[in-house]
Amino acid sequence: MRSWISDPVEIRAQLEVQARAEGFSALGICAPDAAPELPKRLAAFLAQGHHGDMGWMAERTEWRASPQNLWPEARSVIMLAELYTPEHDPLEIIRHKDRGAVSVYAQGKDYHDLVKKRLKRLGGWLVGLTGAEIKVFVDTAPVMEKPLAQAAGLGWQGKHTNLLSRDLGSWFFLGAIFTTLDLPKDAPETSHCGSCRACLDACPTGAFPAPYQLDARRCISYLTIEHKGPVDPELRPLLGNRIYGCDDCLAACPWNKFAQAATELRYHGPHGGPALAELAQLDDAGFRARFAGSPIKRIGRDRMVRNVLYAIGNSGLADLRPLAEALRNDTDPAVADAAAWACQRMP
Repeated sequence: MRSWISDPVEIRAQLEVQARAEGFSALGICAPDAAPELPKRLAAFLAQGHHGDMGWMAERTEWRASPQNLWPEARSVIMLAELYTPEHDPLEIIRHKDRGAVSVYAQGKDYHDLVKKRLKRLGGWLVGLTGAEIKVFVDTAPVMEKPLAQAAGLGWQGKHTNLLSRDLGSWFFLGAIFTTLDLPKDAPETSHCGSCRACLDACPTGAFPAPYQLDARRCISYLTIEHKGPVDPELRPLLGNRIYGCDDCLAACPWNKFAQAATELRYHGPHGGPALAELAQLDDAGFRARFAGSPIKRIGRDRMVRNVLYAIGNSGLADLRPLAEALRNDTDPAVADAAAWACQRMP
């Protein structure tokens, strides 16, 4: 008969060692109900329409706002952080108008795949050690990871609403393991932003109506990844050459001076963004081949080329105009609209 380990303190100690061995940079544990403010915060966010086109955020709110409703049998939430700290200045690419700026997290392999595999291995190890039940989540279920990570002591949600850590900076992914084990819990982290507003001032589109509040409808990450159809003409010039996501608010944070280096090199892509001229000529098959294994693949060819055309229109580079001209009659209305807009702005 299998002998399980039952001492919560011993389980916690071994869990931390195993998490490090799997490549995670930090671990914290909270109760599923450790963030009681979640329902109110989520309701206010949705009521203000700050979620934009992300209708999925208004679905299953009983789970999203209350982790204990997602899985009533859970007694602990194990939150884990994995670093993807860039090796170079993430904003350097903004100066290269002929290239597209891609958010640091999306420059290499898809973190959903890498982190989830680590979580499953760690969870499987935990089941083998204790016989407990588990569920793992990586940004693919109605789980609000950032408030739970703050409740587990991994960091705090800064004024830009992203998670910050005094030990890790701001460049890290989050994963969660829900378990029926009742493990020792960590103290929640508190804000250390003070009077700093560097992240708020760095936002190109003014997406923060107030500290600790984000209006996704003005956020470049939302506009280039989640938003379908044409982008508001008022916001297009503010995108610059950002074609997938935006790192400005993260890069501006002074806490990044304490950021540790990433150990998973597959998150790092080639230095310098992709050429706009190359991306503008992609068809569906070419797009899928170009971004196989990347998180970028989820937005599809049409949305990517739309973003590229906004970048071309903002570039001021006359040699890119023929590429925009060639797409004025594209079968996708948003692409055709972006091409016409780019041509109007080109010399």
